[in-house]
Amino acid sequence: MNPQYPKVAKRADHRCEYCRAPESIFNFPFEVEHVIPISKGGTNNSENLALSCRSCNLRKSNFTTAIDPQSGTEVRLFNPRNDQWSEHMEANLDLGIITGKTDIGRGAVQRLKMNGEPQVQARKLWTQLNLFP
Repeated sequence: MNPQYPKVAKRADHRCEYCRAPESIFNFPFEVEHVIPISKGGTNNSENLALSCRSCNLRKSNFTTAIDPQSGTEVRLFNPRNDQWSEHMEANLDLGIITGKTDIGRGAVQRLKMNGEPQVQARKLWTQLNLFP
């Protein structure tokens, strides 16, 4: 486990900083990931670390940009250290989906495939259990 996990997880309130999944529902800790990947000049500084569920972390990989599906333009990827989640994305609790409110939000939802069937069904259940949002 990453030695900075306790600090990063507490700061994130034990939620994925991308899709807002609650860590408590999983049977293992979420991952500490680099917002700006080391391969792209990122550091191990805590200001470059985010808590991420396995799904978001795998799909983010070493990407720093995404395509806004509305405009087709390349945009920077959502940065949980600098961006406010509610400014860029919102959750529809009835449908269990996350939608992007901005080009950055739309790009993140698409890049990280936040609305796959397993994620949508899980969000609906988490909502019923008062674990989401």
